[in-house]
This record gives sequence, C-alpha cells and structure tokens, in this order.
Amino acid sequence: MDPKRLLRHLFMTRWRVNAAFPQRSLAAIEKAVRESHQAHIGQVRFAVEGALHNSALFRGLSARERAIDVFSQLRIWDTEHNNGVLVYVLLADRAVEIVADRGIHAKVAGEEWEAICRNIEANFRHGQYQAGVIRGIEQVTKLLRQHYPARRPPHEELPSSPVVL
Repeated sequence: MDPKRLLRHLFMTRWRVNAAFPQRSLAAIEKAVRESHQAHIGQVRFAVEGALHNSALFRGLSARERAIDVFSQLRIWDTEHNNGVLVYVLLADRAVEIVADRGIHAKVAGEEWEAICRNIEANFRHGQYQAGVIRGIEQVTKLLRQHYPARRPPHEELPSSPVVL
C-alpha cells in the first residue's frame, strides 16, 4: 500500500469534490453531454468520485478498475449500438479514465482515449476542472460523430446528468 495514496484518499472530502465540481460546473457538464448526444447516436456519461472506499483502497483497486465497475453500475453497456462511453474522474488519484463499450472500442484505438484522458488531466493540474471535462467531452464527441453519426432524430438512452459518487 502506497502511504501517499492512502493519505490522498483519506483527506479527500466531499467539500473538496464540491470545490472542484460545484453545481454550476456540473450543470455546464450536463449541458455539454446533452449537446454531445445531438451530434451522434453514441451515449456519453460523466462520473466523478472523490476517493475510493477503504476496502477498495486496501485491495489496491486502480482508477481503471474502479472506472470499469462504475461503467457497469451505471449500465453504460446497455445501449442499442454498444457505443456508450464513460468519462470517469478519481480526484484523490488525480486520474481520468475513459471506458468505452465494445462497439466504439472496436473502432477507436486505446491511444486515442488515453490522449483525451491526459488532456483532461493537464487541465486539472491548472485547476481547470470544468474546462478540462468539457474539452474531453468535445473530443469524445468528435470520435463518436465520426463512427456513429446522427442518422435520425437523436434520443438519449442514458441520462446526461453527471454522477457524483
């Protein structure tokens, strides 16, 4: 167990999550997701979590593993074209993960998702949480539009609202 990681998670409070993502930021992110859903038939969700539960932390659960759990819990895999995408933030680790369902994963290289994650993290290092997430959603939108363009009046299979865990 990495003592620095343990301390980061123990001292990550709900207040710190709310400071990084206040209601106005969550509203702006929701608007960006809703607009994204108008550009393609893919589905985008955003989730932010302050810290891992102690049991997950002591098991050494990675941000990636947790993102996969959240992807499943939010049923992002449950879309008509298997093209759901989760943008997940674990604040205590300063980590961003993108989990893509099998339909879009087969069309987009892992390096492209990684580049988006690193761009979001770069914004976070400058305290630009809202801007980083919105830019990330725009980049995800570009990929979804390329592979799953809107062919009919788009509809939301998944909610646009951000999830704060």
